[in-house]
Amino acid sequence: MKVKEVADLVGISVRTLHHYDEIGLLTPEKTTSAGYRIYSDKNLETLQQILFFKELGFPLKKIKEIIDNPSFEYQEMLEMQHKMLIEKKKQLEKMIATIEKTIQHSKGEIQMSIQEKFDGFDFSKNPYEEEARKRWGDKAVDEANENVKNMAPFDQDKMIEVYGKLAAARYLSPDSKEAQEAIGEWYQLLNKIGHYSPEAFKGLGQMYVDDERFTKNIDKFGEGLSVFMRDAMAVYADNIK
Repeated sequence: MKVKEVADLVGISVRTLHHYDEIGLLTPEKTTSAGYRIYSDKNLETLQQILFFKELGFPLKKIKEIIDNPSFEYQEMLEMQHKMLIEKKKQLEKMIATIEKTIQHSKGEIQMSIQEKFDGFDFSKNPYEEEARKRWGDKAVDEANENVKNMAPFDQDKMIEVYGKLAAARYLSPDSKEAQEAIGEWYQLLNKIGHYSPEAFKGLGQMYVDDERFTKNIDKFGEGLSVFMRDAMAVYADNIK
């Protein structure tokens, strides 16, 4: 199939397919003398894998690492993706129920606790990346991510409280007294569930921006919160070294 035919079949742009080719993520089976990209059935299988991983929130760099890995097995990959999508479905169903209750709450029909308002939001683990690490030994996820994944349920209330304080302070300078006090609470909270050196804490803040799944979840508490937390965590880490 030619690139335009693939784009029309899948519902993505020709430019996207060109980009995948340019970064070595999806190289067409061949290119004609006239410069037309020709995609094989094997290429289309790979494209399906790419789109599944994108739907699960994996950045293109991670997808390429997975697909290029010599231990990549198509059938096993499909089974793993099926498991991930089922988990995502469960989380989405929970979030849909939460927003429906929130609509009722806003109309005065029911009352919701703070905890109920955030039912379905889970910052304590990243099952998609965890699965990938188990399968391929992905070393891009550092010690900070491991600690976040292991956050105990009883820390959730405090976590929500601190996120609220940080969201309220996000329009201030990251090195302001208010911002540093709030980020200090975040540092103390994380160190109750694991050991974070200043460098690990600073690295975690950078991951909040680099990993789009963290960014998306954190920014639900306030637009731009992930970037603010990264900057405030960097200041805090430098100050306590």
